[in-house]
Amino acid sequence: MSVDRCYGLNWLDMIGVYQCWVVMKGWQLPYCFPVYLDVISIEKTGEHFRLIYDVKGRFTVHRITAEEAKYKLCKVKKIMIGTKGIPHLVTHDARTIRYPDPLIKVNDTIRIDLDSGKITDFIKFDTGNLCMVTGGANLGRIGVITNRERHPGSFDVVHVKDSTGNNFATRLSNIFIVGKGNKPWVSLPRGKGIRLTIAEERDKRLAAKQGSS
Repeated sequence: MSVDRCYGLNWLDMIGVYQCWVVMKGWQLPYCFPVYLDVISIEKTGEHFRLIYDVKGRFTVHRITAEEAKYKLCKVKKIMIGTKGIPHLVTHDARTIRYPDPLIKVNDTIRIDLDSGKITDFIKFDTGNLCMVTGGANLGRIGVITNRERHPGSFDVVHVKDSTGNNFATRLSNIFIVGKGNKPWVSLPRGKGIRLTIAEERDKRLAAKQGSS
């Protein structure tokens, strides 16, 4: 974890800290509540974190500013017409929002103000936008969408290029748009979603070891 302060020595200590101090989505939720890209705030210390994948596909607690802690990104999973012809939008974290912008479609990403629960902006699922992979073998990698292959009767495939020029592909359902163009809407954890090869990781560790000696 990227949290540089110890809040407890064991599991029971951390449950007590969570129940007393930690606020998530503006509420004190159960410690087993599932999250992704959620903002975790410790009001007593004034610290804010976002739970996000690192480049190895593990959840990491990424420190953010108070300004960034005011909003969250959500992927649109479903758009439907409810009772009395009212349009509804359902996000990946089970939020249901009425009367969304008609331009918002499935797989787009919306930015939600956590205080009001309203949509403040959105990003289209288009080539050229920045995305994070949330499943599969490339979990945690970040790059720009270069192409989308449509396969009727099967799953669509999206091709992505990271900032170092490496190309990879994954299913459409694993793609989460996190930025417009190459500019992310949330701060990214260490590594910036660039996965190194085993040889590159070895060289990086050796260089760091030689630099510290």
